[in-house]
Amino acid sequence: MQSQATQQPLPTLQTLPGDGVRQILWGFADRYDLAMLVQSTRCVARGPVARMVAEGVRNSHEWTDAKASLLSVYDESGITAAGLDLEYGGFIEGPKNLAFALMSFELAWVDAGAATSSLATNLGLAPIHERGTPEQKANYLGKVAPVQPGEDRKQIRAAFALTEPIPFVGVETGMLCGKARVAQWVDGQEPTLQIDKRARFITGMAFADVVTAAVESDDERIKGTFMVILEENDPGVFDRGVPTKKMVHQLSSTRDPVFNQTVPASRIVGGYTIKGGVIIPRYSHSEVIEAVFKRTRVPVGIMTSAKLLSAIEPVIRYHRNRFRGGDGVKPGSPRYESGIQQKEDALHRLADVWAAGEAGASLGFATARLYDEVDVLEKTKDRILEERGLSGRAAFKVLTQSQQDAIELIQISARPDADQARIAALSADPLVQFALIDAQANVLCPATKLWNTGHGANMMREAVSLMGGYGITEDCPAFLCQKWADAQLEATYEGPEAVQRLQLSLTMNNALFLTQFEGWIAELEHIAKEKSDIGANSLVPAMKLWLWTLRHLENAKDVNGVKLYHKSRQGVTFPLADALCWLVATRQQILDVLQLESKGAADPSLVDGLPGTVQFLSDLACVHAAQAAGEAGRICAELVYGYSAPGEIAEFAAHRAAVDISLAGSRLAKDRAADSISKVMIPEALDYPL
Repeated sequence: MQSQATQQPLPTLQTLPGDGVRQILWGFADRYDLAMLVQSTRCVARGPVARMVAEGVRNSHEWTDAKASLLSVYDESGITAAGLDLEYGGFIEGPKNLAFALMSFELAWVDAGAATSSLATNLGLAPIHERGTPEQKANYLGKVAPVQPGEDRKQIRAAFALTEPIPFVGVETGMLCGKARVAQWVDGQEPTLQIDKRARFITGMAFADVVTAAVESDDERIKGTFMVILEENDPGVFDRGVPTKKMVHQLSSTRDPVFNQTVPASRIVGGYTIKGGVIIPRYSHSEVIEAVFKRTRVPVGIMTSAKLLSAIEPVIRYHRNRFRGGDGVKPGSPRYESGIQQKEDALHRLADVWAAGEAGASLGFATARLYDEVDVLEKTKDRILEERGLSGRAAFKVLTQSQQDAIELIQISARPDADQARIAALSADPLVQFALIDAQANVLCPATKLWNTGHGANMMREAVSLMGGYGITEDCPAFLCQKWADAQLEATYEGPEAVQRLQLSLTMNNALFLTQFEGWIAELEHIAKEKSDIGANSLVPAMKLWLWTLRHLENAKDVNGVKLYHKSRQGVTFPLADALCWLVATRQQILDVLQLESKGAADPSLVDGLPGTVQFLSDLACVHAAQAAGEAGRICAELVYGYSAPGEIAEFAAHRAAVDISLAGSRLAKDRAADSISKVMIPEALDYPL
């Protein structure tokens, strides 16, 4: 990057990015339905939710009447029905992943517990939505929508009972204490099952009257594990349990329920077959939760990014107002007008917080959009396999070939003399398209959940510290201390960091993903030539370094002759997964800024401030790219040098040197970002309490 000290002054950020900018950045500028959903959810978040937090309602782990009143607010605002398909009373056509992400963002901007509470029933019924039989979908999904005038039915709310109390807070999804036995099985009639389940840390349990529970067979007449639907009025015990004494996410209900009920076998999620006198569920519990979590983990990651971006305005206001009212601090003086922002440290640290929030939001919303595509292609893939009569190993063989075809498509598309007929044929194959997008999603989903919540929690601590002693008080503007605490739970929801790192270690070395990763590098190389101040020039060598390190570790052994890249060597695979998260988040941040630059000019409301906004977000991307390159370089160096003899890896040293050299000028971008932060206009007061 060349110094711009002698060039004309660059435009600076005039106002904080508004809805017009965000809609373009996050890919829903053409979705009026989502824009209206955002506005409706925002009114709930900055109205009833904010008032509850300000009044101390979240200072108790009990599910109170005040907290329960939010459920009707969600119903009235459209939040409850937003996740439903049109046939079941919803109002958004097509996949809902981006819709869920946007709702989570808006609610978590104020309080993530409220966001979790709003999503609880959707999570509880997700097993039915993703893997349920047509009869199960028809029976349950249509009952979630708020009751309309003239309807004679009860609205249901649901919970997802997966984890067990073994031994403390249950997070091991593969170990089940919940048991299923045959209660009665009369020839010619449907079997009934006895379900015994003690669950731990179950969200929404205080108000759920339907539960999807994970159990395993305790009877030779039932095979394996599965998920089963329990209703409050089923015979037996439906005990909501004691409240979990959590210190965070207090606007959501979390309990440790107990179930001991008799239900018909038709409640097995996805149905079952009978072979040789044995009930065989169509899906194991792990197959169901895989389909659920790969979608629902993304909104949780976005919750933490919302916190970071929500901290920007209150921190700026605190810094500027810090010394006003003191003796000798007169209006118009630098100390009065700028306060703590006279000092570079405060501006630089806030730029880091802001950059992390932008990168996390870019990654999260991109992944949500990706899953909207996955949902459509996955249904097409399932239909094709069913029409061909393929299942098991035969289906696996076809999908494996589709992955190879997808790799071929990427490779030949990059050739100047490519066979256009072959490209057209492969591009038109829905199985190839599914393979391409699924390989990305299998990496970006755990990356969003891992990086957004983990790094996001660290940066929330930084945001709180920028408020001084005010940051750890109950009346801190924007509830920053509560948000910092809440972020710790988001890092655990739906699988803690180790689970995400394990999934990444199994998917990031997929040949199809790595082929696409190489394409991303080539794309960023082109971007770096066209636009030198957005960070692509730092990200490219870092991505090359990561890819070289992965391939080296896959083939290398330690001094004892033991393979380095292996599932059990988490000291190798997990750090490499962390490094990848930095890279994919920053890549998406860069792509989003370019999207804003190219499409923003078409929006008359953005024209005046667009150059400054694009320049500022480009500078933040450059700042973050330098950090990502530094983190990736450090991790890769520790792994390569740490497991090698001295002087053994000359090729790596060249890659590492290229990363270091690429950082030239990146601090100038931070200086420019800091200057913009010191000048940007903000509203007189926050638009919600405190």
